Amino acid sequence: MKHRYPALLIFLVAVFATGLVFSQNQNQKGNPKKKENPKKEFYSGDPIRALIITGGCCHNYLYQTYALGSGVQALANVDFEIVKAGGNGTDAQIPLYNDPDWAKPYDVVIHNECFADTVDPEYIRKITSAHRGAADRGGVPALVIHCAMHTYRTAEIEDWREFLGVTSRRHDHQAEYPVKVLEADHPVMKGFPADWVTPLDELYIIEKLGEKTIPLASSVSEKDGAEHPVIWANDFGGTRVMGTTYGHSDATFGDPVFIRMLARGILWAAGKEGVEAPSE
Repeated sequence: MKHRYPALLIFLVAVFATGLVFSQNQNQKGNPKKKENPKKEFYSGDPIRALIITGGCCHNYLYQTYALGSGVQALANVDFEIVKAGGNGTDAQIPLYNDPDWAKPYDVVIHNECFADTVDPEYIRKITSAHRGAADRGGVPALVIHCAMHTYRTAEIEDWREFLGVTSRRHDHQAEYPVKVLEADHPVMKGFPADWVTPLDELYIIEKLGEKTIPLASSVSEKDGAEHPVIWANDFGGTRVMGTTYGHSDATFGDPVFIRMLARGILWAAGKEGVEAPSE
């Protein structure tokens, strides 16, 4: 069941479990507008079709989804559809993935789910096959946030970790972590401050980087001084995947620096990073 409405939290509370759409191109009766796209700071082109998949353990996904959807829409023309499924545990299979064409309608998929103990290889490959590029088709680009990196972490197959571009199975304590920009010229990092410190969040321990993963920013462990990528770009068989291990706390999702980085990540993943909003 799909719903179209302005990006207001009260509506998100009402229909969060069933799936919904944050849509900007509508009139007051819910009918599509045939007017010029809204002018936005980052991107004013035709709306990017984005799917947020969320659910599982340990996080306030209601607020995170609202903050992500409304924050990005203030910067760029993006329509969000949301699927919240799998309950609040660590082992679940989302029915959406049983459709082999589940990702086909979208320009980018945002994975913000947390299912550490799901291990079924066939199920995991239903997800990764939609993202991996092939000779006869392109994969669907993706954004992966925080606990997506610990989702399926005990699975024996490497498919999900190859898709993410990193391997992580544990994290350090919550703290306010300084973030060092490594690739200031990458489109995802455009305008990212050189001195940003996270709100209270978790530093994920990165055990391994993918062969085509480019670290864009890093933070240092307070426990042992090791430096770990916290924002990166990955090439998954020709498909763009952007990731960040931050995003545990409501405070992080409420920080404009974080939301602006995610907005840039969506544009880059969808191949719209060079389509800037026109000057007034």
